[in-house]
Amino acid sequence: MKTINTKDITEAVKEMCISMSHNLPSDVMKSLKDKRSHEDWQLARETLDTIIANDELAFEKKIPMCQDTGMVVVFVKMGQDVKFEGGYIEDAINEGIRQGYTDGYLRKSVVKDPIQRVNTNDNTPGLINYEIVPGDTFEITVAAKGFGSENMSRQKMLRPADGLQGVIDFVVETAKLAGPNACPPIVVGVGIGGSFDRSTLLAKKALMRNLESYNEDPFYKDLEIKLEEMINNLGIGPQGFGGKTTCLRVLIEKYPTHIAGLPVAVNINCHATRHESRKF
Repeated sequence: MKTINTKDITEAVKEMCISMSHNLPSDVMKSLKDKRSHEDWQLARETLDTIIANDELAFEKKIPMCQDTGMVVVFVKMGQDVKFEGGYIEDAINEGIRQGYTDGYLRKSVVKDPIQRVNTNDNTPGLINYEIVPGDTFEITVAAKGFGSENMSRQKMLRPADGLQGVIDFVVETAKLAGPNACPPIVVGVGIGGSFDRSTLLAKKALMRNLESYNEDPFYKDLEIKLEEMINNLGIGPQGFGGKTTCLRVLIEKYPTHIAGLPVAVNINCHATRHESRKF
């Protein structure tokens, strides 16, 4: 049995909230540079150069790479043999968000009511998801989700008869409709299966993956590659100025579903795909 003090969780979340605002994951930076090296269109190359320079300057100066420092999404992978002391885990996570966004001077972007729109003034609450696993592992992943790209995301309850082509058409259509509004080049998380709500969670979880990873199932790996190629062939390009680089990666997660359904969700992230993880 592993015992974790919730104060340590608060401190870890605080540190990750501050760090991820200016520290782009290395796999995302590598992807940006790789795509830039294959661009033929001058304006696309210059735009990618500006994005890369911005991200490098953010890291050097320890200032946010984007003015939208996001709503915090948290994934907790918790072993069933883990127990906590010092307080309630969800309070600890939200306190870490509160301290991170306050001490890091990050924009507070959360309103306490979706209609009445009063700001909480500390960027809480976070969107916290839990996964219970065997053993005493404890891992927490924190992401800053900007809403320019979030607003371009979609979900659809396809019919089984729509099949693979229906999934492909919906994913590509979503990227096309997003156009320049999602701040391309984008990262596309796709959730297939489960139920209405599970498909959206799968799509969000897919965005936490390393961009150099592929789905372990060869069928879905090939589909990831095909969809990336199709989205890049749309020609939207970096920031909508045209070019080959509309999409950095397509990442797919799947789950069993009902015989009468084919749920599909597409969660779009901008090039500032910010997330960090800690293991205890």
